[in-house]
Amino acid sequence: MIDANYIVGLTDGEGCFYVNLTERDKTKNPKAHIRAKSHFYIKLREDDLPVLEKVRDYLGFGFIYFQKEKRSNHSACYRFEVNSNSDKLRLIDFFNKHTLHSPKKGRDFEIFSQVTKMIINRDHFHAKGLLKIRQLKASMHH
Repeated sequence: MIDANYIVGLTDGEGCFYVNLTERDKTKNPKAHIRAKSHFYIKLREDDLPVLEKVRDYLGFGFIYFQKEKRSNHSACYRFEVNSNSDKLRLIDFFNKHTLHSPKKGRDFEIFSQVTKMIINRDHFHAKGLLKIRQLKASMHH
């Protein structure tokens, strides 16, 4: 049976919070801006798909997809991902109620939470907000 504590432990070990910044093509749109997105995923081996399905069912959001792997030292796997802003806010609520145990993962979650809220507020459309997001992103995964 999957419960909140199991999801916390699984996330501590196999989860990832990250921020992606990409520059839009200014040749197509001179007013293009930086696209900012925050993501969360748990990646497990192909034979662990039932675990991810139980996580998704317990949380009531997110999706699972098969990730083919072309690198010779990696095997195919499944990823549970949370990408929509409304689901990310639900995820933030979940981890605020059920604290991660790993200090590093907890720090990445705090940054993910802050950046997610900044993106929802469209702070990345302004130089000051984008700079703050870049600084926060640079401090993740250390």
